Amino acid sequence: MSALPRNVPVSTDLREVRWLRSSRSTGANNCVETARPRSGPAAGLLAVRDSKNPAGPALLFSPESWTGFVAAL
Repeated sequence: MSALPRNVPVSTDLREVRWLRSSRSTGANNCVETARPRSGPAAGLLAVRDSKNPAGPALLFSPESWTGFVAAL
């Protein structure tokens, strides 16, 4: 069994995803954006990227890992 990917070097490589930004985000573009890839090796994971650099890398989290991270905040 191969390990799940942990990141995507160029987030625009994630095709057919809709990036979402928090409704509490300001117009200053100082947030993270999330997306749920539905196909490819990242399917079922949560992708997170910096809204200031939409073509930059994205980190990939399992739904359980992301829920635990947010709960710890």
